Amino acid sequence: MAKKTESTLRNMLIALFVVALISSTTLGYVYEFTKGPIAAAKLKKKVEAIKIVVPEFNNNPIDDVYKLATDMDSVECYPAFKDSTLVGTAIKTFSDKGFTKRIYIMVGFLPDGTIKNISVLEHAETPGLGDKMDKKKSNWSEQFNGKNPASYKLQVTKDGGDVDAITAATISSRAYTDAVDRAYKALKSRN
Repeated sequence: MAKKTESTLRNMLIALFVVALISSTTLGYVYEFTKGPIAAAKLKKKVEAIKIVVPEFNNNPIDDVYKLATDMDSVECYPAFKDSTLVGTAIKTFSDKGFTKRIYIMVGFLPDGTIKNISVLEHAETPGLGDKMDKKKSNWSEQFNGKNPASYKLQVTKDGGDVDAITAATISSRAYTDAVDRAYKALKSRN
């Protein structure tokens, strides 16, 4: 007859260690396997956003990227050229003032500082409210197009600015506006 193993603290700790080791090793392999495709998907989304927010260009803005320091971090600037003439600058910017976590947007500026277009890259705002910042959900963000922040006050009207907030989502509107303002200030610091 086989000897029955007694459940001791030592046996339980060994079993827990083995389970943890197998789990962490598996998780490590999954991470290594998926990090390449995730990075490629993020790069593709960034390239598509650049094409949306600046006029037609024939350089590769990803190759010409430079960073500008801001009050909290830095923003990525992607200059767009058409036959060696600057036609716009796409700036990947952010705000930590969102309802949930940091939002990332791509703002396209013409050479005179006018906003050409904006594309949302990443957010976790409330579905049905704050997510209306995304063009797939509403046309709210189009109010920025064609505006020059030199004369268009980048604050929601509740705070004395020119931006109409998303109904019932003032916090998300403030975050979006803050991100646009951060991009504009960074662009102006370069000039």
